[in-house]
Amino acid sequence: MDERQIVAGCLKGATGSYQEMVEAYGPLVLSVALNVLGNREDAEDVFQETFIQVFKNLGRYDPGRSFKTWLLTIVYRRSLDMIRKKRRFSEFAARAKFEPAVMANNPGADAGAHEPLPSRFLTKLTPKERTALCLWANEGYTARDLSEVMGCSAGTARVILFNARRKIKLLLENEHGVLQNC
Repeated sequence: MDERQIVAGCLKGATGSYQEMVEAYGPLVLSVALNVLGNREDAEDVFQETFIQVFKNLGRYDPGRSFKTWLLTIVYRRSLDMIRKKRRFSEFAARAKFEPAVMANNPGADAGAHEPLPSRFLTKLTPKERTALCLWANEGYTARDLSEVMGCSAGTARVILFNARRKIKLLLENEHGVLQNC
């Protein structure tokens, strides 16, 4: 079933269409959220929030535009909301001089040292850079597509993508020596 049929089925209230939408786009939504957030639990929360928002606002979707782009815009914005929410909490915790005992007593707290190479490097990118790189590498998105998802101009999307690729290249060079044709 194509995206138009799935959307039409959801608008008519067909429960099978809701399930088809989640099955068709769920892996992509989770992947983008995970790449932006770098944390599976937060990505799963964003996944759920995204589909709730999609189902509530499906009547506002413009069928003249790509559904996938509309959906990814929601994922991206929800992911940024999650980052802001966590940042606010971190700032509050710092002001309250709150030090979680779990982190202090957890010898595995420095788990980042054992993460796979790409994951370690992706955490060095900003959320916008991770989003641009993920959609460009995994989905083949162009600067124009990225600009629609990220709500910026195509030129800005190109710069964000360029910066992300340059940072990854530098990180790889620092860890593995000079790479050629990267």
